Amino acid sequence: MPAWKARLPVLAAALWWGSLSVVGFLVVPLLFTNAASPAQAGQLAARLFSAQTWVGMGCGMVLLMAASTSEDTAKMDWGQGALVYVLLGMLAALLQEFAVAPRIVLRKDLAFWHSAGTALYSVQWLCALVVLWKVAGRRT
Repeated sequence: MPAWKARLPVLAAALWWGSLSVVGFLVVPLLFTNAASPAQAGQLAARLFSAQTWVGMGCGMVLLMAASTSEDTAKMDWGQGALVYVLLGMLAALLQEFAVAPRIVLRKDLAFWHSAGTALYSVQWLCALVVLWKVAGRRT
């Protein structure tokens, strides 16, 4: 296997986890601290979280494709169970984008839906961390 193919899962997992960390723990809090109004910060944060969903989906797809060989057989040399975390993280991202975010935009029961969104973002962050840990720790 070419060296770049062996490193691709590590790069995808690092991008996924790193982007979740930067957006969720740095950029969005800075928006709410420095934006002209909470409403403006919320609109910008919603766009960032939506973009983050698609970054996560792209990274997840790269990880899923890297998990199989050219003969379409599973090749989980970066750890049993990592595939479950990839899929769970992708599911959390999609639920946040299509189930939670629209309710926050409609301002329906904001406390509940913000909590649900935070929980799903945390699940996605933890899944991405586990995947990064597994792919970075594998033996080549």
